[in-house]
Amino acid sequence: MNIEIKSLHFAYPDGTEALKGISLTIASGEQIAIVGQNGAGKTTLARHLNGLLKPSGGTVFVGDWETTQHPVAKLAARVGYVFQNPDEQLFSRDVLTEVSFGPRNLGYAKEKVDALAQRALALTELSEKTEVNPYDLSPTWRKMVALASIIAMDTPIVVFDEPTTGQDAANVARIARVVAELKREGKTVIAITHDIDFCAENFERVVALSRGQILLDGATRDVLGQEAVLAQTYVEPPQLTRLGKRLGLKETVVNQEELLQALKK
Repeated sequence: MNIEIKSLHFAYPDGTEALKGISLTIASGEQIAIVGQNGAGKTTLARHLNGLLKPSGGTVFVGDWETTQHPVAKLAARVGYVFQNPDEQLFSRDVLTEVSFGPRNLGYAKEKVDALAQRALALTELSEKTEVNPYDLSPTWRKMVALASIIAMDTPIVVFDEPTTGQDAANVARIARVVAELKREGKTVIAITHDIDFCAENFERVVALSRGQILLDGATRDVLGQEAVLAQTYVEPPQLTRLGKRLGLKETVVNQEELLQALKK
């Protein structure tokens, strides 16, 4: 299910023009990170994908659906959105009820709802916490509950808004495993992130936004290698990428394994 964004403009009621003619195609099954400083338009762009925001101009297609022609509740079957703050989307009395709500609300049979919920719980390592109230969990685990509740909906497209913010190393690793599994299943994964190291290690394409426009768009290695251009977005390349440049390596490295291989050469 492709995403096609054409000449997208959006202005908030106070007149702030957040998006200025964004055109972007995301192919089915891609893993793409959207980066940029605060106010660049990242979240505004992502919230057009599931109809939470409507364009001031231009069009957004998710598959063959133009988002303005379908309600948010219907678009939720195609685009799952994990909010940056899990407390904005959690409301049920226990983890299992929370994770089951999405697929149940989509009208699936009980057997399918149960199967999808159990799969999501296992993937996020929540199977032993099904009877716990989400608000009795730490913020780290509440993040995983929010993530599981979206995974359980089995949408072809999943959007993560700042997935690693406030997370410890163990939970970042869990989220990386979830991204890898969604990729294996052929789902489209879109992350809005400031965590450039997480981006480099888990996403194959990067779009850098600046002041509501696309500054860079390409393969992760190519984008992260353009340090001078990235600086305009107040985004630094990963630490290992910068180290490789300082060491005079010809190729752009984005993770530890690539750095070691380049040094061996």
